Amino acid sequence: MIEKKIKKELEANLGGKKVFEEKEFLIAYSYDATGNEFLPDLVVFPENEKDVENVINIAFRHKIPITPRGAGVGYTGGSLPVQGGIALVFTRMNRILSIDMENFIAEVEPGVITYNLQEEVEKKGLFYPPDPASLKTSTIGGNVAENAGGLRCFKYGVTGNYVLGLEAYLIDGRKIKTGGRVIKNVAGYDIKSLLVGSEGTLAIITRIILKLIPLPRYRRLFQIDFNSLKKGAEFINEMIRTNISPSVLEFMDETSITAVCQFQGIALDPSIRASVLVEIDGNESDVIERANRFSQLVRNTSVIDFKIAETSIEQEKLWSLRRNISPAISKYKPKKINEDIVVPTSKIPDTVEFINNLALEFNIKTVLFGHFGDGNIHTNLLVDPENKDEMKHAEIMLEKIFKYVISVNGSISGEHGIGISKMPFMKFQFSESEMEVFKNIKKSFDPENLLNPGKIFELK
Repeated sequence: MIEKKIKKELEANLGGKKVFEEKEFLIAYSYDATGNEFLPDLVVFPENEKDVENVINIAFRHKIPITPRGAGVGYTGGSLPVQGGIALVFTRMNRILSIDMENFIAEVEPGVITYNLQEEVEKKGLFYPPDPASLKTSTIGGNVAENAGGLRCFKYGVTGNYVLGLEAYLIDGRKIKTGGRVIKNVAGYDIKSLLVGSEGTLAIITRIILKLIPLPRYRRLFQIDFNSLKKGAEFINEMIRTNISPSVLEFMDETSITAVCQFQGIALDPSIRASVLVEIDGNESDVIERANRFSQLVRNTSVIDFKIAETSIEQEKLWSLRRNISPAISKYKPKKINEDIVVPTSKIPDTVEFINNLALEFNIKTVLFGHFGDGNIHTNLLVDPENKDEMKHAEIMLEKIFKYVISVNGSISGEHGIGISKMPFMKFQFSESEMEVFKNIKKSFDPENLLNPGKIFELK
């Protein structure tokens, strides 16, 4: 418990209504998309960098844990205050500080909603490509903390590819600037890249400098249906080799297609075993040329169905299939265990087959979809948390999946991070020596283990 005098000290230094201990605030910031709950002792809403500095100085002096938090929509518990202390919520630090048209740069505070930034830069003919599924609620700070990805990763990369610089506070209250406003910058250690994806365990980020690119003015979307996921994968590999350069490569397996069609009341051809969504973007003449080559490739391939969406209305109709997977599968069971494994793209069909066989063995309803271009398979185990046998089977199944993924040179997480949910599985991917390096980095930044403690790995 945090003593009353510390709360008063925070209030005196921050001013205004920024510090809360009321039960409704503690509960509201105690959980995320995992369904786990950990009550903080205080919830603090900084409105500027000085507020952040004051909170850190007081917390460091009194040895109080701090958990930075954005929108709290993460799937691994990264923003949960597992050791209590202060939940430092950045939703009030939500200003787009500048959009530099000459240098293609945006500077933002960590609480800026991803979609809001995209809208603002697009009004100026610029483009911020990272697009996590939660983009209308997730914050840039949270995206940076998890190095979030999204549908456009194949062509455009992940959040970290667009972070040019960061300003952050260390746990002892010192401010650091890392990176900057230039693309080439190799002076000193690359602390910026270390902080990206560190889940708030090393420093507290207060300003983010992002690279922007010209806005693609034209796009076409395609849906191709196959009688097997393997044929879909072979088609995608051939398309990549022909240099069509799609911006989006999404796949849905049979279980996800069935769920969405039932949810939307759409008749489903029973011979369809996989659907692939492909988007091509760029200048109009370039997109038309690549779309023509793509269509020719489809005509030379054995497919069940092929749809082309040119208008925004047609595109929205196709996208609704992909976007409605989550609400569709929520009808099956009370709880969804959402994993984001990654495998080499050539291993996607084998991995899907492996997971589906496990689902049959353990009688766990499993829905698979994801990003064909980068090998990211969203693996959804649908369970009843009140059914102990089902939860135990899901736990065994997850361990087998993670071990398999590592055996084919994949990773246990592509965009959700580790948090608390995947801590037990880090040992499958990293050796003891590698884990020791991680822990030493953490100790050098945060020797008292006060910044988002209890995440990624256990510290003794």
